[in-house]
Amino acid sequence: MTKTIGIFLAMATTGKEDSNADPEDLHSFISQQLHELMAAHRLESDLDLAFHLQLQEALSASLSLHSSQPPPPPPPPRPSQNDSVISLTSQELSKLQQESLDHKHCLLETQKLKEDLKRQVHDEKFARQLAGIPEGQWAEWGDCFERPLGEGCSKGLQWEETDSEDNDVDVSDDGECEFRIYFKGLIGEEKVKNVKSNLAGIGVAICDFRDNLIYEIKKPLVGVGLSKQAAELKALIEGLSAALSLGLTRVEVFCDYYPIYQYVIRRWPPKQRKISMLVDQVLLLQSKFAYCSPTHVARNDIKYAFKLAREAIDSQVTRPVDQNHGKTVKETCVICLEDTDLGCMFSVDGCMHRYCFSCMKQHVEVKLLHGMVPKCPHENCKSELNVDSCKKFLTPKMIETFKQRLKEASIPVGDKVYCPYPRCSALMSRSEVSEYTKDVLVGAERSGASKCLKCHSLFCINCKVPWHSNMTCLDYKRKNPNPPAEDLKLKSLATMNLWRQCVKCNHMIELSEGCYHMTCRSFILVMV
Repeated sequence: MTKTIGIFLAMATTGKEDSNADPEDLHSFISQQLHELMAAHRLESDLDLAFHLQLQEALSASLSLHSSQPPPPPPPPRPSQNDSVISLTSQELSKLQQESLDHKHCLLETQKLKEDLKRQVHDEKFARQLAGIPEGQWAEWGDCFERPLGEGCSKGLQWEETDSEDNDVDVSDDGECEFRIYFKGLIGEEKVKNVKSNLAGIGVAICDFRDNLIYEIKKPLVGVGLSKQAAELKALIEGLSAALSLGLTRVEVFCDYYPIYQYVIRRWPPKQRKISMLVDQVLLLQSKFAYCSPTHVARNDIKYAFKLAREAIDSQVTRPVDQNHGKTVKETCVICLEDTDLGCMFSVDGCMHRYCFSCMKQHVEVKLLHGMVPKCPHENCKSELNVDSCKKFLTPKMIETFKQRLKEASIPVGDKVYCPYPRCSALMSRSEVSEYTKDVLVGAERSGASKCLKCHSLFCINCKVPWHSNMTCLDYKRKNPNPPAEDLKLKSLATMNLWRQCVKCNHMIELSEGCYHMTCRSFILVMV
């Protein structure tokens, strides 16, 4: 039964996705599938009921042979797993049926708009032709002059039209583009239910050559994030798609955002993959027009579109309804430009910049690898990352490294103390070692004896070696004038590989490539 339901749903979905399918056929197909599904459900229910009745009769007969008491009443039938599956499938088919009806209604409205547009352009051109007839000719035969819609005209008008009413709207007699497309994609930070959110909206206005508005689009965008270029390109795609659906063949596109204009005229190649995909989609739509010319203009020249985009954003603030009920809301990460579920987006505390977990993980790991404290990836943003918040995407090992880097950054270079025992090597500050040791050892400040906060072993904070009992620091240095064997090996290796040592933090630095000017985390070192 479940397999049959899956076949029904797959067939209905395939029919829905076929853009060439007749809406009437699709509607009847879905209705038939829904009818067959309900019939199969009734048959399945009848079979289940008959089986349970037979089973109950058999059990009752078996019990009556061994007991004089009447058999217990049969338990109420339990809903089977198929019932919920059939219910969900029925809802899905009903949804597909409603979408089919909506699509049919949309096609009818689009066709009506195309006919009204064709009639408007025809009347406008006919009026211009009438105005161009000389007075003498008008007096002779003006009352008999006519130009019915769909019957063509004289050569002087350059109006190429046949008897078919499906012809595309063409150019005016002076060669000027009949229609202009203005578009705008806006992104703004607004408060929705006292919570700051980044909202996006697009506005598209299609006008005739006199800038009379004939078609407008305004709608919110979900999942654009902070990418202004993506919002602008999606607005342009909406405008070009609407112009094609209206049957326009010659358009002029007005753009106020300079990078988008350079992308569209193919002067600048987009660097980001998602932006490149959107630009390719724009170029594909442009190729479907007989004439499509982009023009760069000032923001004040973007007719209606800016207002429409602003209204699309305001509608999300004043009427915050869930327009994505039943769907997974996604947001676009501005680093990788991939559409990501909202639950997999990370918001930096303080600045509220948002990035996907994958990009944040790579950013933090690279910074930690270079011994730096990771901050917000946004350019020139100084907001620091919270370790507890980063547990969502970092491994426990990386969390420990993160905490270590924070501790290293909080301790001045001259105040850092490392445990000399190789199995520990814990980082501490002189102040905390002093506070921890004075409660354990008497006279520790004079002798230099200290106790590690991690392994609790004694060491000399002055000599940076395990504690030399019954010996002062001066006596120890006199008896051990040479550094430890490990330090000698490190210095020999550094000399062999031309490593240099920072004069402030004593870290070894290796020049692998580039110039001889190298920057340490705490000091600038010039290598010669």
